[in-house]
Amino acid sequence: MIRKIICKGVEKSFEGDGTRTVALRETDLTFEKGEFTAIIGPSGSGKSTLLSLIGTLDKPTEGQISYDGAEILSKRKSFIADFRFQEIGFIFQQFQLLPTLTSLENVLTPLFARKVPYHKEKRAKEVLEQVGLIDKLHSLPSQLSGGQQQRVAIARALVHKPSWLLADEPTGNLDTETGERIYDLLRVLHAEEGCGVLFVTHDPHLAEKANRIITMKDGAVISDKVGISR
Repeated sequence: MIRKIICKGVEKSFEGDGTRTVALRETDLTFEKGEFTAIIGPSGSGKSTLLSLIGTLDKPTEGQISYDGAEILSKRKSFIADFRFQEIGFIFQQFQLLPTLTSLENVLTPLFARKVPYHKEKRAKEVLEQVGLIDKLHSLPSQLSGGQQQRVAIARALVHKPSWLLADEPTGNLDTETGERIYDLLRVLHAEEGCGVLFVTHDPHLAEKANRIITMKDGAVISDKVGISR
């Protein structure tokens, strides 16, 4: 279980058509497993780039990210993939559910090619019950509301018991009321599972309820403060 993530001098830039675009500027941040952290800022501020780097989906151009002191991103690809499976769960704005699979089957997808020390289907049903969808096991995504589809996506992110949940605009495609419910569900899961949560959002109302609020602009962290929820 990874308890601390440290970003030191982390930068990310992209080259194309003879130009260099800096998506994330020199960033120093430390995240503790017990925190519920909101990352807020306008489009293009570097929020999603930071999340993808922390989640090992990409590598920084400069700087280092360490996980309990280990530099995972310097390892071979198969090692990084195993680490990502064991430690990190992703939730996206687009639910990314497979349309021909049921809720239960969608939740099981991260486990299909993995050996795990628990019964896969039993675990999938457990997390679907956690998110309030035990009665939708055999429903297809087209038979679910937007909020229900996002809850299936959250269950899928939880199924392999990660240390960290990385949520990239998970309420962005939902109406305000449904978005509040999804946020509240993540707070409950954070308390029940003890996982660290990094919650990227445009919504200052939701961000203000987090334990910690990181504000970004133009690829840089401009504020890092304790939220109102302790």
